[in-house]
Amino acid sequence: MKLTWIAVPTLLVPVLAFSQAPAADSPTTARVEQEKEQSIQFLRLVNDEQNGARLEAAEVTYRNPDGVTLRLVAAVHIAEKSYYDAIAANFENDDAVLYEMIKEHGAPMPAPGAPNDHSVAKLQKFLRDKLDLTYQLDAIDYRKANFVHADLDLHTFMRLQEERGESMATILLNSMSAAMAGKGAGPAGTGDPATDLIWLIASPDPERQMKLSLARQMQDIEALAMGLDGPNGSVILSERNKKAISVLQEQMKLGHRKISIFYGAAHMPDLARRVEELSFTPVSTQWHTAWDVTIRKDRPSMLQRWFGAGKPAESSANK
Repeated sequence: MKLTWIAVPTLLVPVLAFSQAPAADSPTTARVEQEKEQSIQFLRLVNDEQNGARLEAAEVTYRNPDGVTLRLVAAVHIAEKSYYDAIAANFENDDAVLYEMIKEHGAPMPAPGAPNDHSVAKLQKFLRDKLDLTYQLDAIDYRKANFVHADLDLHTFMRLQEERGESMATILLNSMSAAMAGKGAGPAGTGDPATDLIWLIASPDPERQMKLSLARQMQDIEALAMGLDGPNGSVILSERNKKAISVLQEQMKLGHRKISIFYGAAHMPDLARRVEELSFTPVSTQWHTAWDVTIRKDRPSMLQRWFGAGKPAESSANK
């Protein structure tokens, strides 16, 4: 059984764009920033200049004139286990949870933790281990009775990509172009590769400093997605979103009045526009901490480790 969780552009772009020098604002960048300001935010970085930051994902509640409640739940595909526990608890009382998953038509969902040898899954598990996080498919049980598949099947996805001349390679190139047109940032957030590298070598807890660097760029995932999608849309974003909206309409026809759409954060600005066209109005936003990037000041820097100075403290609070 082939299972593909399409998150490569939004997870790889920050890594591939790492340490790029900032470019001058282009018309594309200006358009992205303008659209971003006009849309609801679904991913944000809450900074603590002394101790690090938190990467937070939004759960935005909408209602329509018929009294249907719809939540757009922005997914981060590798995150803290506590993040998945919180959103899973909120799904319990939904009539339907519409989820993304490109898979063979009719293929059942595996149990959490089931092996997945697809290259995308391998990449996400690699990042999970390096960043000390949890993989979404290991934490969320998609076999629940109220979970409804709301994505393209693998055959349709590949056919549409072929018709449009899209591929994972072109998606990554477009994503990198969008990232490089903006203000790329390294670990220190200065945009200067040499300065960022020196800062990283001399700073405590370099593992979480790198995680913080990725989190800084993850907060721009929505702007990067706009650059990825292009003026005529794309299969990986807009066509899949159209499918999600189609399933939403089917679920409402079945009489379901409490529904969630659980899709990647990059999909959410476009999905928000589409649900508002169906007369849904946003009424509230709840934020969940996806990544807790508290810098452990007692962890030695790379410089200290190289010269044998400084050792990790044994405090249980920092393990």
